[in-house]
Amino acid sequence: MEDERIRTLKDMLDSSEYVVFFGGAGVSTDSNIPDFRSEDGIYKTLTKYGRSPEELLSHTFFMAHPGEFFEYYRNNLIFADVRPNRAHLALAELEKRGILKSVVTQNIDGLHQMAGSREVQELHGSVFRNYCMKCGEKYGLEYVVNYPETVPKCQKCGGIVRPDVVLYEEGLDMRVLSKAAAHIRKADMLIVGGTSLAVYPAAGLIDYYSGSRLVLINKSSTPYDRRADLVINDSIGKVLGEAVFGQ
Repeated sequence: MEDERIRTLKDMLDSSEYVVFFGGAGVSTDSNIPDFRSEDGIYKTLTKYGRSPEELLSHTFFMAHPGEFFEYYRNNLIFADVRPNRAHLALAELEKRGILKSVVTQNIDGLHQMAGSREVQELHGSVFRNYCMKCGEKYGLEYVVNYPETVPKCQKCGGIVRPDVVLYEEGLDMRVLSKAAAHIRKADMLIVGGTSLAVYPAAGLIDYYSGSRLVLINKSSTPYDRRADLVINDSIGKVLGEAVFGQ
């Protein structure tokens, strides 16, 4: 049955001209990046820190307790040694072939770009970009990781250097959001993978799609399964790897 679905996916890709991929945490779990919002991730965080990931990664908590925030952030959201998996590589290959026009991601790990994707809309920002909250000076990931104190400070003005990631209670970058929506609106095929489609406003982007090739690839079911033209409950890396590379 799964082989039949992979063949259907291949046929859909072959007959499409404007494919957009919209992905979440499940795209990176094959690269050994844990999903901190999973039951296991939440349990571990509550046990170790006494607070939920949502609280630790909120704007309010960051402003009130920057030291505790950075301790959690460095240990749980930065994985400097990870590499792209077959899902990232397959999507980069589809872009190279001219079929895939954009990747829209909720992830902040930069793995799509590492794999070779160029047109990537990062809804929640990136750990690779950091900036001073006082003067706006920009810093790379190494600066935050290697800073000798818990809270990284700006070399120019001494302000706190924060990651360019969207924290809980903060709004998404409207320019990124509208660009993602524009790509999805134009798409003749939309592949949604590795996301439960439970986090808004990101999950609402699927409503901009009006085509007849909506594909959902996720290990568990989602609220949008009934609307999909093809649902595959399996690893995104395995599915895209087989569909694009044939093995």
